[in-house]
Amino acid sequence: MRCPFCGSLESQVKDSRPAGDGSAIRRRRVCPDCGGRFTTFERVQLRELTVLKKSGRRVPFDRDKLMRSLEIALRKRPVEPDRLERMVNGIVRQLESQGENEIASGKIGELVMEGLRALDSVAYVRFASVYRNFREARDFNTLVDELAADAGAIPEDEPSPPPAKARPLDRV
Repeated sequence: MRCPFCGSLESQVKDSRPAGDGSAIRRRRVCPDCGGRFTTFERVQLRELTVLKKSGRRVPFDRDKLMRSLEIALRKRPVEPDRLERMVNGIVRQLESQGENEIASGKIGELVMEGLRALDSVAYVRFASVYRNFREARDFNTLVDELAADAGAIPEDEPSPPPAKARPLDRV
């Protein structure tokens, strides 16, 4: 592994342990030339994936780019990082298990939309607004109406919220 500090091609592994949900290995390394310490992560990759863009271009699949776009959608939302990591791992596993090396960018977007819809509705709307290229406020209204329709009624086993207390009118 190349040292990020001095560029040396040699490094020594000082510590290895599972990372996240066990789908990666975290390694602490030290460079024998400059003494710099750094961390690397190893992940299993079943196949080399290529993304077929709408323009017809082909680019290598980048897991980090997927993670960054989800982090932007989830910014300032109460979602734990390990849930995001599990979602990304699930999307990557689905893509790799499809058996094809080329995946349309639209397929990735739809998988992300499914995951965000289940994870956080605000992040789902944020991502959808960019992914579906919303132009007007009514596009947001349509999406929010779909979410509300899917939410439906409160399940029987959940208590309904207490009614709002009526406030007496202020007398002048």
